[in-house]
Amino acid sequence: MIHRLLGKLYVQVLLGVSAGVALGVWAPDIASDLKPLGDIFIKLIKMVFAPIIFATVVLGIARMENMKELGRVGVRALIYFEVLSTFALALGLLVVNVVQPGHGMNIDPAHLDTKAIASYTHAAETPHTFIDFMMNLVPTSIVDALAKNDILQILVFATLFGIALSHIGARARPVVDFLDSFTHGIFTVVGMIMRLAPIAAFGAMAFTVGKYGLGSVVSLGKLMGTMYITCILFVVIVLGGVARLSGFSLWKFLKYIRDEIFTVLGTSSSESVVPQLMRKLESAGVSKPVVGLVVPAGLTFNPDGQCIYYTMAAIFVAQATNTPLTLMDQLIVLGVLLLTSKGSAGVTGSGFITLAATLASLGKIPVAGMVLLLGVDRFMSEARAITNTIGNAVGTLAIARWVGAVDRQQLADALDGKLDDEADAVPPGKDETPARARIAAAADAHANLMH
Repeated sequence: MIHRLLGKLYVQVLLGVSAGVALGVWAPDIASDLKPLGDIFIKLIKMVFAPIIFATVVLGIARMENMKELGRVGVRALIYFEVLSTFALALGLLVVNVVQPGHGMNIDPAHLDTKAIASYTHAAETPHTFIDFMMNLVPTSIVDALAKNDILQILVFATLFGIALSHIGARARPVVDFLDSFTHGIFTVVGMIMRLAPIAAFGAMAFTVGKYGLGSVVSLGKLMGTMYITCILFVVIVLGGVARLSGFSLWKFLKYIRDEIFTVLGTSSSESVVPQLMRKLESAGVSKPVVGLVVPAGLTFNPDGQCIYYTMAAIFVAQATNTPLTLMDQLIVLGVLLLTSKGSAGVTGSGFITLAATLASLGKIPVAGMVLLLGVDRFMSEARAITNTIGNAVGTLAIARWVGAVDRQQLADALDGKLDDEADAVPPGKDETPARARIAAAADAHANLMH
């Protein structure tokens, strides 16, 4: 029994996290040098992230029988993303005004070390405007976009290429088959990388605690606590409501993706579990085209945890530096963040970068005040990343139910634990397993229904 439990990835990640925290407390000097363990893991994931996103989006669109289906899924996904992002931003704004974690700190921005922010990110120097956002959608070349792991640009080119293959029809079959085999090969590589997740979690947590210490974050504990509570409220109330409306149990679903949640907890990166999350959703009965289209898009357009962090951190800085904000000022902050939050990259530190750029473009809340967040930003990144992951997973399943692209019996079996082992053990190149066959059948049935 114990041996079987220790064989579970989430248990190994939890042990790694616990060992990292313990080492950070008792031997901070040694722990502070272990950051490369987590960084290497993130780099390994990023190594395969761009080709996975490209191939899955192209395959998802190319396998749709007509552009009407693509438009139907895409439009509903964008509507869902915008509504949920607005809920997340508004919830963060409401809670930070009620709790007021920065009230009474009385920080003078002129005395803060702005060099610390410059060393943390250079992105704050360039304001993000709507024109910048639109210009950034178009890659200079696809090679450049893939090399930089630029999610938005990869999505744009992959969407266009997928539409082209779908339009070509039978002549594009060899390309589609190649991309399918290529995707299976990449997923095999991901499986190999995921074996290192417990070591990465150990190194990342050891560095965090060893570098900043548990005591050093006590003064900002109120902000951290408020952030975590807000994320929990969002998951339980908002995402729980979405799950109920979509006809599935949120608690069962969280148990189903527990490996991915604990991996994110250790690595602080929602990007680190995208490949295996996509496979889990397929195994739960969601059609492959919908998964291939919605999950990558959700990583950029549906960062629920990031949205909560943005409004809370922005208003916290204003409170801490005694910067007066009217209700209209706060609504403007929310409105600007509705746009800038869509550029989040899904990796550690991206939230800090986007927030700094947003505050710089607004010009009212002192960007220098963000230095107050440096000590605890890493601790809050876990809450952001986990909420992003859960929000993206729940959103994909909700959208699939919305467009009728999920096998309900397959979903029920998966959430009841009947297919857990099967889903995890499906070899990348063996689509003929019962679970995969049922998913494919569901996708074919949906395509036929669309006609």
